[in-house]
Amino acid sequence: MKLFKLFLMMLIGLTLSSAGLQTNIAQAADDKNKRGVDSDAMDNARLGELIKRIDEKAKGDPGYWTLLVEGKQVLVITDEKADRMRIISPITASAELTQQQLYRIMQANFDSALDARYAVAKEVLWSTFIHPLSSLSDREFLVGVGQVVNLVSNYGTSFSSGALIFRGGDSDGLQKREVIDDLLEKGLSV
Repeated sequence: MKLFKLFLMMLIGLTLSSAGLQTNIAQAADDKNKRGVDSDAMDNARLGELIKRIDEKAKGDPGYWTLLVEGKQVLVITDEKADRMRIISPITASAELTQQQLYRIMQANFDSALDARYAVAKEVLWSTFIHPLSSLSDREFLVGVGQVVNLVSNYGTSFSSGALIFRGGDSDGLQKREVIDDLLEKGLSV
């Protein structure tokens, strides 16, 4: 019975949260229609310009860049043919993770990591944001970079990407929106 009540509370929280999410999705769709997704599709050239706005010392070639944000190494990897883009940043060696830390990471992926995620690959714990390349807006990219950096910074404390906490989960942490706002200011000002 206790498990059923917990599940019901989570479902109610998710339902309430999804109403705001649906509004945001509809607004994003309207924004894309206004700017014309096909004529304004993201590609490596435009992504390279955004990356240079964030870090003028960024290195790399179209399809693979490294940059520093808030002192954290960030990699941006794209594949135009597959229409994929990912932003990643290393956190720690995965061999050092305890069962309790892995459990907490999974909780965060449910409610506080949001668009970014914790992931394990090549024996490293990563913060990552993955998105189709062509439909990626400038704003989505900049927010994605901010969320990835925040997950690295908040690993071991709030485990938050800094945007908000999705109700219905187990995370109850601090938010760090400043990194995201700073990136939006740098990247969207021309």
